[in-house]
Amino acid sequence: MPRPLIGITTYVEESTRYGVWDLPTSLVPTGYHQLVQAAGGAAVLLPPDEPGSAAEVLSRVDGLVVAGGPDVDPVHYGAARDPRTGAPATVRDRWELALINAALEADVPVLGICRGMQALNVALGGTLIQHIDGHVDTPGVMSRHPVRPVPGTRYADLVPEEAHVPTYHHQAVERLGRGLVVSAHALDGTVEAIELPDPARWVLGVQWHPERDEDTRVMASLIEAAAVRSAVPVA
Repeated sequence: MPRPLIGITTYVEESTRYGVWDLPTSLVPTGYHQLVQAAGGAAVLLPPDEPGSAAEVLSRVDGLVVAGGPDVDPVHYGAARDPRTGAPATVRDRWELALINAALEADVPVLGICRGMQALNVALGGTLIQHIDGHVDTPGVMSRHPVRPVPGTRYADLVPEEAHVPTYHHQAVERLGRGLVVSAHALDGTVEAIELPDPARWVLGVQWHPERDEDTRVMASLIEAAAVRSAVPVA
């Protein structure tokens, strides 16, 4: 039987060198599709498109992963830009927010990773802290720290123990978006996971990078939800 098809959003880089070429590129680190595949899904990349086509694109996949990447433009949550916030990723912001909204409307299972969790919160009307210290040790190098699940949440059901996770971020959830609950914290109180508590809908965001880890439990749960939605059995 076919595996559930999971769409993964992409980074958009104006200059990427490979071989003799230096070109604008839509790409994603291999860890994302490898994690989907290791958890029992098939992966397809979703480069930016017109926001109005989000529902059409989502009709072709069984689940959505919103990947990490640059800061969400604070214009989307009504805040003035902090000098430490990164340059706007306008095309990607518009596309991913449209995808998230379309996925929520159609009950497509959604996993937001790092930026993807922040975009999920913003899509539902939440806000972000534009800079925190202590979650990036060395530029370009993932660090690890413990996160603690909140009992009674979907995330806690999947990962009931304190887990040491790969992390790389300088922004965090401030005010929660509509309907969201916190499902994990860092030891300093930073929100590390959010979700919709409706058991009939699979919507979860994690602030860390599971694609840089060997733990497939969260992704496997997304794949299972995608399989149920599409009536595709998972081996």
